[in-house]
Amino acid sequence: MEGIRGGPQAAARDPELFEEFYRRHVDAMTSFVARRVADPHTVADLTAEIFLAVLDSAHTYRPGRGSETAWLYGIARNVVSSERRRVARETARERRISGRRLLEPDDIARLEDKLDAQSPGRRALAALERLPAGERAVLELVAVDQLTVAEAAAALGISQVAARVRLHRARKSLRAAADAADADLRGTSLSCVTGGEA
Repeated sequence: MEGIRGGPQAAARDPELFEEFYRRHVDAMTSFVARRVADPHTVADLTAEIFLAVLDSAHTYRPGRGSETAWLYGIARNVVSSERRRVARETARERRISGRRLLEPDDIARLEDKLDAQSPGRRALAALERLPAGERAVLELVAVDQLTVAEAAAALGISQVAARVRLHRARKSLRAAADAADADLRGTSLSCVTGGEA
């Protein structure tokens, strides 16, 4: 898919271009977050944070390093990782809830539908937890988020060769785990990340 006219830098300066950029990517970013988070309020908040981060970091986009999409997934990964760190530091449930904006019932229903649709992706990501972080990151972006190896490499700031090696190792590890696991672990969730060869 061709990027926005003038790239993210132009979109950050022009509200109409930013709206086009947002509409082009919001569904993919909401799905990305919904695969990693189970709460509709958090999905809404993190998706919004991704686009706020785009405005703040549009000047860092370099077309020679990868596509607009790969750059955006890199931002999304950072936003989700930051949220995970924030939640890990919190000890009281009240602190996690405070400050969240209230969602309308229709918004909650829509996000719950998105969460339901992304539950196989969340199960697949849970199976990835035992992989080394570098291998898991490449596999998530390629198999779950449907980026190309080149886009995943750009999103992670590594070479395409390193991304291919990590992807191969991750799939090999998951195939071995699937062979040793119960039949229910060999369902579509796990086979989609192992390249369908589990």
